[in-house]
Amino acid sequence: MELVTGGAGFIGSHLVDSLVAKGKRVRVLDNFSSGREEFLSHHAGSNMVEVIRGDLLDLESVSSAMEGVDTVHHMAANPDIRLGTSVTDTDLRQGTIATYNVLESMRREGVSKISFSSSSAVYGEASQMPTPETYGPIKPISLYGASKLASEALITAWCGTFGAKSWIHRFANIVGPRGTHGVIYDFVHKLKSDPSRLEVLGDGKQEKSYMSAGDCVSAMLHLVDGVDADVNLYNLGTGDTCSVGRIAEIVVEESGLEGVSIEYTGGDRGWAGDVPKTSLDVGFLFSTGFSPGMQSEQAIRHTAQALIDEIGL
Repeated sequence: MELVTGGAGFIGSHLVDSLVAKGKRVRVLDNFSSGREEFLSHHAGSNMVEVIRGDLLDLESVSSAMEGVDTVHHMAANPDIRLGTSVTDTDLRQGTIATYNVLESMRREGVSKISFSSSSAVYGEASQMPTPETYGPIKPISLYGASKLASEALITAWCGTFGAKSWIHRFANIVGPRGTHGVIYDFVHKLKSDPSRLEVLGDGKQEKSYMSAGDCVSAMLHLVDGVDADVNLYNLGTGDTCSVGRIAEIVVEESGLEGVSIEYTGGDRGWAGDVPKTSLDVGFLFSTGFSPGMQSEQAIRHTAQALIDEIGL
């Protein structure tokens, strides 16, 4: 039995699909704050997916969900980096404390393997790009990035103290169908509200690594199955980047709308805590034999097509 926290969410539901495709039985633990029942509805009646509605801040609920579990895929977190700027304990609770509860429940119930969704946000404004896993000291500039780094530290401490085994995945920006937030999602909604103009936060030169959700979960499972240190730490990405301005152009192209004015608010970042440029060194990942099916622009275009269909532009 595999446990996926946040398994009704965007990336979590894609991971559930991949695990089921491998013949794994999956238990999902989700409070449905951002997850959606329809993301898992195609598994109804299959006897492969069990859904528990519960909160990771309730230690007893998490412990009871560990029964019979072999590996925990800890995906649940606050999905919106910007939320932490207004509700400042969001990432502390939904990130760091939730991770502590997962680890403590694993210790209680004798579960020893955890695969964790971390983020490139832990690097902050790195001076070395592409940024390798060995870069340091790492200084996150968002509360989200800080909570991910704190969670990583808790996980490695659990490995050292209690003999757990971990796979820590530092994600690029993950995009794809079922997206519920992020720049592409925002752009599609903005065009739905006003098909004549598209506002872009910042100057459009912000540049980041993007990876499709399908490639992301494939990379995660490739590493869990293929590397076996006590702590396995990998950047997950495609090795290239795309600018926000180019994303705006792609979304407008895929919308089919004519005469859209792309307008920039100015400044080198979209919001407080936004990192203007990230580029992940993924040589370590590629050395294990993994290669992504889509590069950044392909993943963005595929996502734009899917979200335009889902949202109904």
